[in-house]
Amino acid sequence: MVAGALFKSVKSSLSLVQCAKTSISRVRTFTSVLNDQQHEIQELAKQFSDEHLKPNAKKLDLEGRFPFDQIKRLTDMGFMGMAVEEAYGGRGLDYLSVAVAVEELSRGCASTGMIMSLHNFLYTNLVNEKGTPQQKEIFLCDFTRGAIGCFALSEPDAGSDVASIKTTATFDGDHVILNGKKSWVSSAIEGSALIVFATVDPALRHKGLACFLVPMDAEGVFRGKKQPLMSVSEFDRAVTACDVTFEEVRIPKSYMVGQVGEGFKIAMGQLDQARIGIAAHAVGIAQAALDTAIGYAKEREAFGKKLTRLSSVQDRLTEMSIMTETARLLTYRAATQVSTKNSSMAKYVAGKNATAVADHCVQILGGRGLATTHNAERHYRDARGTQIYGGVTDIQKRLVGHYLLKEHDAL
Repeated sequence: MVAGALFKSVKSSLSLVQCAKTSISRVRTFTSVLNDQQHEIQELAKQFSDEHLKPNAKKLDLEGRFPFDQIKRLTDMGFMGMAVEEAYGGRGLDYLSVAVAVEELSRGCASTGMIMSLHNFLYTNLVNEKGTPQQKEIFLCDFTRGAIGCFALSEPDAGSDVASIKTTATFDGDHVILNGKKSWVSSAIEGSALIVFATVDPALRHKGLACFLVPMDAEGVFRGKKQPLMSVSEFDRAVTACDVTFEEVRIPKSYMVGQVGEGFKIAMGQLDQARIGIAAHAVGIAQAALDTAIGYAKEREAFGKKLTRLSSVQDRLTEMSIMTETARLLTYRAATQVSTKNSSMAKYVAGKNATAVADHCVQILGGRGLATTHNAERHYRDARGTQIYGGVTDIQKRLVGHYLLKEHDAL
């Protein structure tokens, strides 16, 4: 009895200590273990990726076809509104569930994984978390059933420097009139609505920004041509990106998300979440490159032995595995403990590591690594883009440093 009571007392004390540690330093309590539901999502995405994405990825890439059939299937499975409330057609899942799904889908087809990631992490989650009931009815319900949402932030002269946005919003009674141009808007050609950031006065910089929901078929909204880019969004690749121009676009004032002056904060918050998706996207590409390299090295012979018996190839495969797993752990942590520092760290490492892993893959395949008949060169193109969109690696490094010093009162 005494021993039992003592054990309970010690166990209770340890629980209190653990709770204290959690509140003091959450980063020290992170675990990469997925729960049953997350494992189920992971396996479902993995099976879909192996059966429906991987066999078609090369063809979609070479022919530059948007993966309509694959996105339709993912919509039917509930993957295009994973974190959305069930009342609006979503599944109400957490960000780690979305991240593991993005990773597995990107492993099979980077283009499909990117479309799903941006739709979930940049569009539906913003409307779900910050939209009014009216906005959700108009701009969310259909977007868990097949409609594609887009995020329009960057401009010809405003990329990383969001405060330099020049697209203007002029209030006219119960309406807002938008004028300006957005660049690199992914899925805009297929999209049905946009999240648009505009300023009421460019001189106010970030204090003048506001966020708006804009139907793509609104009068005065013009799509540009597909942008010729190197990565998954190249003109002959499966993901589209184009400019979107607004000429006297008149929308109800009720389509504004939040208030004037809150646009910058909303945009930064969305990018924090989007970087989780981009990091997961990069991890999936890295895993695909590692799988490709191992598969090739197991079959290819040189100097009388399999490539896997060569120490130089073994070293590369080992580095590839370590870099992929490191990026995966940082991504899972960012999805579990969402913050600017964590998401920037995950994207920084995942993007750089995916590019390095894909480079190793090309090197192991040698001449075949440069051929479009093999997957290695596609993995490299796809990986390189993850260091650019969602905030370049240079910006991520600065953000991590800033918040590190802020945590230690060293600024």
